[in-house]
Amino acid sequence: MTPPLVAVLLASALTVPGPPATYMPADKQGFGTARQAGSPVWFTLGRGGLNEVFYPDLSTPATRELKLVVNGRTATNARTEQVGRLRYRQVFGGPGWQARVTYTTDPSRATVLADVEVEGERVDVRVVFDPNLSRDGDDDIAVDQPDALVARDRLAASALVADHGVTPVSATTGNVVQTGELRLRHGRTTLAMGFGANPEEALTTARASLIEGFPRHARRYDQGWDDYLKDFERPRAADRDLYETSLMVLAAAEDKRNPGAFIASPSFPWAFGFDREVAPEFGSYALVWPRDQYQIAGALLAAGDTRAAHRALDFMLDVQQRPDGHLPQNTRVTGEPHWTNVQLDEQAAPALLAWLLGRADRDTLDGLVRAAEFMVSQPNAPFTEQERWENQGGYSPGTIASAIAGLVCLADLLQRAGDPRAARFLAIADDWEARVEGWTVTRTGPFSDRPYYLRLTKDGQPDRGTTYNPGDNHPTEIDQRAAVDPSFLELVRLGVRPHDDPVVRNTVRVVDEQLKRGRFWHRYNGDGFGERADGGPWNIGHGRTYGRTWPIFAGERGEYELLAGDPGAARGRLADVASAANAGRMLPEQVWRGRGTTSATPLSWTHAQYVRLAWSIEAGEPVERPAVVACRYAERC
Repeated sequence: MTPPLVAVLLASALTVPGPPATYMPADKQGFGTARQAGSPVWFTLGRGGLNEVFYPDLSTPATRELKLVVNGRTATNARTEQVGRLRYRQVFGGPGWQARVTYTTDPSRATVLADVEVEGERVDVRVVFDPNLSRDGDDDIAVDQPDALVARDRLAASALVADHGVTPVSATTGNVVQTGELRLRHGRTTLAMGFGANPEEALTTARASLIEGFPRHARRYDQGWDDYLKDFERPRAADRDLYETSLMVLAAAEDKRNPGAFIASPSFPWAFGFDREVAPEFGSYALVWPRDQYQIAGALLAAGDTRAAHRALDFMLDVQQRPDGHLPQNTRVTGEPHWTNVQLDEQAAPALLAWLLGRADRDTLDGLVRAAEFMVSQPNAPFTEQERWENQGGYSPGTIASAIAGLVCLADLLQRAGDPRAARFLAIADDWEARVEGWTVTRTGPFSDRPYYLRLTKDGQPDRGTTYNPGDNHPTEIDQRAAVDPSFLELVRLGVRPHDDPVVRNTVRVVDEQLKRGRFWHRYNGDGFGERADGGPWNIGHGRTYGRTWPIFAGERGEYELLAGDPGAARGRLADVASAANAGRMLPEQVWRGRGTTSATPLSWTHAQYVRLAWSIEAGEPVERPAVVACRYAERC
């Protein structure tokens, strides 16, 4: 029986500065936001409750966590379930008690709401709220307010209110952790976390949301996503719930103030969430990569959301840098560059997406030409400063495939517009296509007595035993001939090589022998971007770490198998990707021992790969494969 009134007391008073601000583990059990543009907040759920809330955009986390403390112990290991469209309930339990917390956002305001229901006899419940405003919680200031928990920094403010009142008790300084006393009526209350440019705006927002009530917001929230999904068909091979969740996760990953800006993940894995040397400004992964944009936009286009794909392309072209027209490695959703290394596949991504969209207007073509001119003018191109795993430069077959396909797609669009620049880009593409094996296929490597593609070569001489350190805490240098990567299949997916090319088929065998573990594959031999042997977090310079397997490779293999005439195998790969989903239907970056690690979760790329493979199975071939490239090289139409 639930007592009619339950006192909820937050943690005891603290009078010293809080510890340096960090973020919670990256294996999110849920990710949500209202579909409506009037609500510039997004939330994530961890295993112990609410984690990051993003405000006012998707590159700006504004909280660390909201957690319950029951009978003196922090509630952990919640059971998470979807109870609506990207809307979740978490259930916590212990001896003699149970707590259910359901989350939604106000579709019209910058407010996240948590409906809390507690059952139990003589249960002491506490709640702790930790704001981390403007990507940095170390400069937050608690604001005195008699009936709310309010904090601010110089750019933003947060306010937590409750429908039955909240009495502040204490707060730390610097990294503010706020405490207060709540009252639950009949074992239930609703919390509203409002955000604004200043304390007054945050309080007004939270209180207005609270007045309208949790049920109304939840109904409007679900309706917004229902309205989005109703316009799209569903591929028959996909699991309905996971497919719809994946589509919503991709749509939710688009910033509302900066249309077309899709982030890689609303999470900060490993050292990116706690080490200021690795990440001087926390926020990595909540950024926009042109490569991930292409993956996301291609999936949304396949699903029928053509307008979103156009917005993604517009954003790519808008962030081109002056005067050379290159695309930065990644940017914030505002378009401000974050990491600035050059990756040639990202320079080709806009042309690949533009071809899928049939965009041949003058402004688009001018932007694509600027990116292509930059790409072909790089020293020793198609040598890339970084390939798609972002920790090595060299001649990468995956990167070269993207570059060749991008140039052919651009040339086709130019030819449609009667633009004479097409011939030059085609000539370069043909030259690179003729030389790709010479740069990247070894005949003297240790894995086979027949030729196979390498992960990359540092010098364009694949039969030479050039050594390099793979990075990410690898203890020694390796021979470049002793590292392979499933990414070589980009040559097939993008139409540069046929599926039955002898070198392709031999490399498939080599990659399986070297990298396949269970359902999935590692990125390459010696990959250290992952966890310690015991599952501890990746960090630089603190011991050996091990990259785990990636579900995206099952999707890429499924696309290859479609081209090889084996749709049954492709359907099996789709099921393999689905098997990586957690209870909240979030798909991870990496998997270990059959479940997602504390890698970036949800990873937009993984959800995009699931959507794209489902539609490729429906079509009988990869939906993003540019026919103009395949006809020129793989099929000789």
